[in-house]
Amino acid sequence: MSTNLQIGIVGLPNVGKSTLFNAITKAGAEAANFPFCTIEPNVGVVEVPDHRIYDLAGRLKVLGEMYHSKKVTPAVIEFVDIAGLVAGASCGEGLGNQFLSHIRETDAIAHVVRCFENGDITHVEGSVDPVRDMEIINTELCLADLDSVEKKKNKVAKLASSGIKEAKLVLPVYEKVYAALSDGKPVRSLGLSDDEKEVLRELNLLTLKPVLYVLNTSEDDVSDPMSSPLVQKAAAQAEKEGAKWVPISAEIEQEVSELDPEEAKVFLADLGEKEPGLNRLIRAAYSLLGLINFFTVGEDECRSWTVREGTKAPKAAGKIHTDIERGFIRAEIVSYDDLMACGSYAAVREKGLLRVEGKDYIIQDGDVAYFRFNV
Repeated sequence: MSTNLQIGIVGLPNVGKSTLFNAITKAGAEAANFPFCTIEPNVGVVEVPDHRIYDLAGRLKVLGEMYHSKKVTPAVIEFVDIAGLVAGASCGEGLGNQFLSHIRETDAIAHVVRCFENGDITHVEGSVDPVRDMEIINTELCLADLDSVEKKKNKVAKLASSGIKEAKLVLPVYEKVYAALSDGKPVRSLGLSDDEKEVLRELNLLTLKPVLYVLNTSEDDVSDPMSSPLVQKAAAQAEKEGAKWVPISAEIEQEVSELDPEEAKVFLADLGEKEPGLNRLIRAAYSLLGLINFFTVGEDECRSWTVREGTKAPKAAGKIHTDIERGFIRAEIVSYDDLMACGSYAAVREKGLLRVEGKDYIIQDGDVAYFRFNV
């Protein structure tokens, strides 16, 4: 996984990808009413909404104020706006393989699906049908993976036939994946073991990446997106695939992004919303990848670090510096809630809430950690 969580925003042309990207990053990626207005992928970095280090008004740096840190560094997420794919992209249609290669570099895919009618915005397929659109993109990703897997399978098969033991062991994995892709099934649907995924790792398969469907609704459906038949169809398809989904109006989110925090609160309240839909999107992405945050604090910097659930203390320490992982001795841990309730490390120690953990300790969301090491 990249240093920062990276999500590729994909979808057919004119479904709202660049509008969503503009709202997320306020980067002003050109959003025009014609296919392929995004020529090179735009990359935007935004803070992860986490009340523990950043409140919605963007003013209160909670841990930072407690420690009077000179610098506060929240967790961030990268969004990559990838040009609209079309049917035949895997064979070079539209801008084809150029953009499929961009998706391969991301940790997960946010698939934007158009769930609104608007005669002023053309649809590349001539009509609005979210399920068809989802299937078009999924088919192109499967075909792209099929090409990669077929080439690798053929190479491994030759090695296996010549008696190479390692090739004989892994060939069944490639054959299973090839069969699934040939039937139009994404690799992530196979429930592969960690060992099987390791075999496939070098191929960086598109359909092995987790997918979050972003259902782009009309402004009228913001307060009750499930009242829209288009959203209902798209959500049902996502559920059928076992995929996560989140309804968002990209137009509304872009409007919110252009307001100051107080104006945004009023605007959202008028819509019956407590927070921007983008916050839900980012949290859904975190959940999709099984990510959590832990903190390090001090006078110089208060920082949030992102790791996967189940990460042990030495590996988490390695996010800060490889030397800390290599020379790990122990971790001094206090939970965010306990630290906030006590108000200081001194009070935490007095109440016996500061724990000393070893190499097998699994980092928990909200841990405030200090790592002891020696190299």
